[in-house]
Amino acid sequence: MNSVEDIKITKAEVSKFNGMDPEKLDFGKVFSDHMLVADYTNGEWSSVEILPFGDLKMSPAMSAVHYGQAIFEGLKAHRTDAGDINLFRPHQNLIRMNLSAQRFCMPEIPEWIFIDGMKKLIDLDRDWVMQGDKYSMYIRPVLFANDACVGVRVSDNYRFIIMTSPVGLYFSEPVKVLIETHYVRATEGGVGFTKAAGNYANSMYPTRLAHAKGYQQLIWTDAKTHSYIEESGMMNVMFLIDNVFVTPSTETHTILVGNTRASLIQLAKDKGYKVEERRVSVKEIVDAHKAGKLKEAFGMGTAATVAPIKAIGYEGEDMLLPPIDENSIALELMKELNGIRRGRIEDRHGWNMLV
Repeated sequence: MNSVEDIKITKAEVSKFNGMDPEKLDFGKVFSDHMLVADYTNGEWSSVEILPFGDLKMSPAMSAVHYGQAIFEGLKAHRTDAGDINLFRPHQNLIRMNLSAQRFCMPEIPEWIFIDGMKKLIDLDRDWVMQGDKYSMYIRPVLFANDACVGVRVSDNYRFIIMTSPVGLYFSEPVKVLIETHYVRATEGGVGFTKAAGNYANSMYPTRLAHAKGYQQLIWTDAKTHSYIEESGMMNVMFLIDNVFVTPSTETHTILVGNTRASLIQLAKDKGYKVEERRVSVKEIVDAHKAGKLKEAFGMGTAATVAPIKAIGYEGEDMLLPPIDENSIALELMKELNGIRRGRIEDRHGWNMLV
């Protein structure tokens, strides 16, 4: 089996779409009618099918549960004003997922399953990609070890799933973030550059503590000295200092290489802004704020797209940023990115893939 034409399709008897209320979408809790499921056994991919979304049987000894071989991706499809559906840069997600797979000794996903299978799945559930700027389809590919074995070793069997979910806006207003100086998300030589399930589990307790203090997200710092900015919760982070965009470099391999990040960097450069990808110290951000040079800060990620930051907490004090208004460059970049994804602005970099 090595072609999308071989994918078996079993359609849902009744669609859930008509019973779904678009105004009551809780991010990641409403799922489309179908999912793609593929199994890796005996050293090859087989049994690739699209079937009604639902529960799957598993062994209590499933190795992913015990030893953490589980990775995933996140991307979106958007409905254009003309009614077409665009996938945004899916090959970048495939590249990143296969890098994660290599790091965790897992089989790589073939393009025909990841890309072509995804397109086939979305086409089947295309009604779920709703019109309107606040709506999109979030797509979650996930790969996990599937051996029924309680033993610390690389699994022989894996399951790959693509599920889709109609979503609205993730953040409805600018966010408060807290610079984390005790807990650690990732270390050099570790798995910070992967989209591994464990990375997110590791972040939950420190994030809960931040929530209790009134912050929505953390800004993680380096594990050795807590002196350098890394990323913000589920997003990369960008700062505008004296009309220069600065964002932490991914060369340490402790930061996720974000597709939204890369796209916004390119759009900023297209507009003539200088963008520096380098180590960004906490001191630099604090000093820039004290000098009135920190003009904007924002998170960048698939779920949120652009999340303007209104305050940065550090050592018991909040650094307040200028209010977001029609002159905000972050919102300007977000508007252009959304325009490209929805067909209103020329896709000059070839980022969209038509479904």
